[in-house]
Amino acid sequence: MATDLHELLRSLRVWDPQVTRLPSFDPTTAPAAPLPLFAEWFAAAVAAGQAEPHTMSLATSDEDGLPDVRIVMLHGADETGWSFASHAGSRKGRHLTARPYAALCFYWPVLGRQVRVRGPVSAAPSEEAQGDLHARSTGALAAALTGRQSEILGSVEEMARASESAWERARSEPEAPVPSWTLYRLRPEEVEFFQGDEARRHVRLRYRSTEEAWTRELLWP
Repeated sequence: MATDLHELLRSLRVWDPQVTRLPSFDPTTAPAAPLPLFAEWFAAAVAAGQAEPHTMSLATSDEDGLPDVRIVMLHGADETGWSFASHAGSRKGRHLTARPYAALCFYWPVLGRQVRVRGPVSAAPSEEAQGDLHARSTGALAAALTGRQSEILGSVEEMARASESAWERARSEPEAPVPSWTLYRLRPEEVEFFQGDEARRHVRLRYRSTEEAWTRELLWP
């Protein structure tokens, strides 16, 4: 029997109280800058048991301005920006070379929260990118060594052979360099915090960067 997609969609519930707790959020108590609040919300998502809270949507655009989006992993967030990594020759890498501006979105449904970040993107120095890669798992290094991200793949067997070779090298050379591996850093110009509310009176607090400091403003949900 074919799946009735519309019927299935109507059967789903947003923020089921059996798995979601919607905490209160008073925006008047928010800090002057977004990073401390992000760290607080991220820790709360981890404590609440959110699966893979460090994954995020990354939106870029190509040379013609056409958008693209995918899920990537957050590698860090500090005063210099939000960091993620990829090969320079991947689709996202090519996009960021052509248009070095991007947007991020975190979604933590266990708390009904989102965080959206956007701003210009720059590449960290190569030694920093290599250090970040080598601090990660053997699997991460093997995947990076496999390379050719976003290129046309002839067959799954071809990928299996390349991956097996990369795993062998990653195990024998844990400091093996991957010149194309790039650590990107998004410097936020806007950061928005969204807290869901059962009565649909959602709270949206947006930070905007100015030359002097951050400004804060509420948005209609």
